[in-house]
Amino acid sequence: MTKVKSTSSHSIMISFDKAASKFKCSINGNKFATSKQDYIEYMFKKITGEKATFAEISEMQKPTVSDKFGINERFGFVEKLVNMVSSGVQPSAVITGQGGLGKTYTVMKTLEKSGILDYNEVIRKATIGSSINMAKVFVTIKGYSTPKGLYRTLFENNKSVIVFDDCDSILKDPVALNLLKGALDSYGKRIISWNAESFGKDDDLPRTFEFTGKVIFISNMDQNNIDQAIRSRSMMIDLSMTDDQKIDRMEHIAATDEFMPEYEAEHKADALKLIRELKDECKEISLRTLISVTKIRSANKDWKDLAAYVLCN
Repeated sequence: MTKVKSTSSHSIMISFDKAASKFKCSINGNKFATSKQDYIEYMFKKITGEKATFAEISEMQKPTVSDKFGINERFGFVEKLVNMVSSGVQPSAVITGQGGLGKTYTVMKTLEKSGILDYNEVIRKATIGSSINMAKVFVTIKGYSTPKGLYRTLFENNKSVIVFDDCDSILKDPVALNLLKGALDSYGKRIISWNAESFGKDDDLPRTFEFTGKVIFISNMDQNNIDQAIRSRSMMIDLSMTDDQKIDRMEHIAATDEFMPEYEAEHKADALKLIRELKDECKEISLRTLISVTKIRSANKDWKDLAAYVLCN
């Protein structure tokens, strides 16, 4: 899959799926599949308001800056950016890209290496009467959150690093976005207010407070679908990958001592080789894929047919 950007600054991704005989397309974050080039022309006009033939769309395609950097290099950028957030140089970061290839793992391991520890682990190991330095912990929020829930999260975890992992609801809700604008602003004091009439008599939340924490968003959303206010206040890294880049990333991870240490390196290498051979037919390419094929390779003498079936069906 090749990511390209037109001269009119539209984000376009087009690949041809040989197995399905279809083009897989993404135009400004709108994804669709088709076997017809004229349908791509139709969708391009519908989404962008511009008319162009398939050939013209192809001619206007140019590599993005992201294409100039290898996927492992971009993961290295993630580590540097997370360190900037954890040290307070930058209040927020947004990490986007397909799931299953280590975004969350990289963020959390980088935080831990910088001395920012998982709050749940700190609580688990804490002794009675001990205190916790909230500036030295990170909390992870997954799944759905209401704007009121977001307000409480920001207040209760003030001073900490808050990691919103696949919590896209707050990136789409207008009220939540307004709260985040205050939390992520890099000019002066970051004041967050809740002026709605939804506070109960016993509600322990203040109407307004100064937020001094840091925020990292991890999302599978296309960058172009993230609100401009968030993008302008945060540093962003896109980890979208072609199939070859996914396998390159998996190869990098498989070479580390931490990945499936109980399995032989030869078996992991054989699994990667088969995935690369069948990449155009695989229903999914992710670390889960590599784990499954490695297990099949390790447990069976005649393993390839079973592995190919699991990969492609």
